[in-house]
Amino acid sequence: MAETGDEAPDFTLPSTQGELRLSDLAARVKVLLAFYAEDNTPLCSSELSMLKDDYGIVKELGAQVIAVSAGSLESHRQFAERLGGVPFALASDERLEAARAYGVVAEDGKRSRRAVFVIEGGRIVHANAWFEPGNPAQYEAVFRALGLEG
Repeated sequence: MAETGDEAPDFTLPSTQGELRLSDLAARVKVLLAFYAEDNTPLCSSELSMLKDDYGIVKELGAQVIAVSAGSLESHRQFAERLGGVPFALASDERLEAARAYGVVAEDGKRSRRAVFVIEGGRIVHANAWFEPGNPAQYEAVFRALGLEG
């Protein structure tokens, strides 16, 4: 599994905002990389809705969100629409290449686990491979890693 201090594994994936290369984005801003299991599921909807609601804070902290799952682009587009639109890219990792690189493939081998990584300067500064959207301490840790003063 990718851990705090590691160089962030690079990937290029199609997304709802066009082709996305992590290293290109991470060269310009901090990245909050959020893996989620599946479009249109309650916990994943909660995870992305929280990130959507707090996106203004993420931007103020000089960061960008990338949400990644194994769903297709069409599934991602429908999911984003059901959430009332999202201001960040939903990347399609259908072959689980990014999930494998970060060590977050679910036990069923068909999707990723919910996991969050904060990347700054090409390095992982925060890693949570078992992210629980309803856990306030875990969510706060992500924002502290982005630079929010407690």
